[in-house]
Amino acid sequence: MEIRIKRVYAQPDKHDGRRILVDRLWPRGLTKEKAGVDLWLKDIAPSTELRKWFGHDRSRWEQFKEQYLSELRGNREQIQLLKHELDKGIVTLVYGAKDEDHNEAVVIRENSALFR
Repeated sequence: MEIRIKRVYAQPDKHDGRRILVDRLWPRGLTKEKAGVDLWLKDIAPSTELRKWFGHDRSRWEQFKEQYLSELRGNREQIQLLKHELDKGIVTLVYGAKDEDHNEAVVIRENSALFR
């Protein structure tokens, strides 16, 4: 099982494997073709309330991670969908955030044990 992460705005690459968008909202200014997304798991993304509360404020990162993990644990259907994709091979989780170190894809990858 290999999980990679990448901004959805970055050029798709043949080494990405399955590109899975993990944002609740479609990225601004991107067509489906340009994004190269194979699957959009918008319901695995943080809830609207959590996303708005976090607002990419790094001072809230640790609390965001805890709350998002709690949401993930209660989201068995989406976890199973992602697990199914991971069983096929390399997966690249794509996201729209500008911050490459503080986003939901990072939380998912850091907690890949949820998908075993």
